[in-house]
Amino acid sequence: MEQATAIQDNGSQAIVSSPPLRYCLYARKSTEADELQALSIDSQIKEMLQIAEREKIDVVEIRKESHSAKAVSQRPVFNGIVEDIRSGKFNAILTWAPDRLSRNAGDLGSLVDLMDQKRLCEIRTYGQRFTNSPNEKFLLMILGSQAKLENDNKSESVKRGLRTRAEMGLWLSTAPTGYFNEKRIDRKGYVIVDPKRSPIIKQMFEKTAYEQCSGRGLYKWLKSINFETKTDKYLSLSNIYIILRNSFYYGAFEYPKGSGNWYTGKHQPLISKELFDKVQERLNRDRIVRSESKEFAFTKLIKCGLCGSGITADEKFRKLKDGGVNRHVYYGCSKSKDHYCKCGYLKEEELINQLLNIIDKINLDKIGMKEIIEKEVERYYKFRQGILGISKKGGESQKEIDIKNYAKYILKDGTVYEKRELLSCLRSKLIMKNKKVYLEK
Repeated sequence: MEQATAIQDNGSQAIVSSPPLRYCLYARKSTEADELQALSIDSQIKEMLQIAEREKIDVVEIRKESHSAKAVSQRPVFNGIVEDIRSGKFNAILTWAPDRLSRNAGDLGSLVDLMDQKRLCEIRTYGQRFTNSPNEKFLLMILGSQAKLENDNKSESVKRGLRTRAEMGLWLSTAPTGYFNEKRIDRKGYVIVDPKRSPIIKQMFEKTAYEQCSGRGLYKWLKSINFETKTDKYLSLSNIYIILRNSFYYGAFEYPKGSGNWYTGKHQPLISKELFDKVQERLNRDRIVRSESKEFAFTKLIKCGLCGSGITADEKFRKLKDGGVNRHVYYGCSKSKDHYCKCGYLKEEELINQLLNIIDKINLDKIGMKEIIEKEVERYYKFRQGILGISKKGGESQKEIDIKNYAKYILKDGTVYEKRELLSCLRSKLIMKNKKVYLEK
């Protein structure tokens, strides 16, 4: 037990026992660039354990993590230590330096608060000791603030350096498809033309501008010529559109994205500005604003009968001569299990018609929705009778017909949620094969 001296009311001194210090040894290795040369986690632990042995410090537990201390409450191990201090498991911390604990004001403030609450009695570092005294807490806050200042200054320096490189026309990241990054250290930021892929990239722009080739047309063409990226992968449809929208290929780029700051690159352009503008005009002309929800009613409820993959959906928009737009939804195999599956695609209207036929053939007792549908039908009749004054025609013998009609109504005109809830109650899995939908036996 440690001892402290206290002054009693009568002026005499009394010995007061303070709680024994139970240390948690905390070692952290940051991923930040300026700390790559700092002591590794194992080295920190070794040095601090030597101090603990020499000064007879009771280390209850050793905890370590590799995480940046820039952001508040983003370190799970550190957060666990704070909670354990609050619960009384530890009341002291042993670490290499104050900046191991915090490089932001939030985490630093939580440690000082614990000291004010007398839950954290001491923080011991390689060359310093901080207790719940005003001067030592103030010094701890200064050292923590200094670490944050170093982070902020480093961040501004990096941003300034990137802006300078952009102003010089140098590329700041991985070169786009059709180019290579220079590997020489003295030419950092320079890119060179990829002689193998650059002609294909140029042809992509030309086919779009002059041959009215669509994105999917380009995708099929690239697959037919076995075009692969630097990582030996085929270009996805989304990557094709990213390439066609990238101004880098005619010699200009924006940094940062969306800032409106444009720079002329030092790299060799693959296309002219005129060709790029023609491609953008074509892409913008074909683009239709999709205000409809991307949520489809029957996805994840049907399985492909050929390969076992899930059935997915896609929507197509076609412009009409009067300026309107027709929306069509198609359902087909996702091809997750067989890329060459020939299941085919089915229009949503035809899919609904087939589902209506299934509803006609099945016994509604097999549907868990029966009770819900019955309640909805009764509610409907009560509304007709109570609000509209229309009495229900026919007898109870028509109830089953009403239930089936209501189920059909949901499939045709219900909400996405109602359609999914209805079909999810089917005890058998829905299968789609050769554009035909049926219940799995």
